[in-house]
Amino acid sequence: MPKGKPNKRYTPEFKIMVVETMQKEKLSYKEIERRFELPHRRAADWERIYLEEGKEGLYVERRGRKSTGRPPKLKKEVEEDLIAEMQ
Repeated sequence: MPKGKPNKRYTPEFKIMVVETMQKEKLSYKEIERRFELPHRRAADWERIYLEEGKEGLYVERRGRKSTGRPPKLKKEVEEDLIAEMQ
């Protein structure tokens, strides 16, 4: 993608419409990407999500990094009890 051009966001409704059009008209990924001006492999990714998780899967925001798995902080009372126990 050219420098300085922001990533485009697509609504879940648009994604569903693209996948259903592709299935209904039996279009290839290249044809659907050309018709809707989508980047390479975008339609394939949406179709995979649609088939695995259903329409609801296309409503999930999947951008950004996943959680690092950092453990949650202890409650204040538990932390104070542990400190007192250590002393």
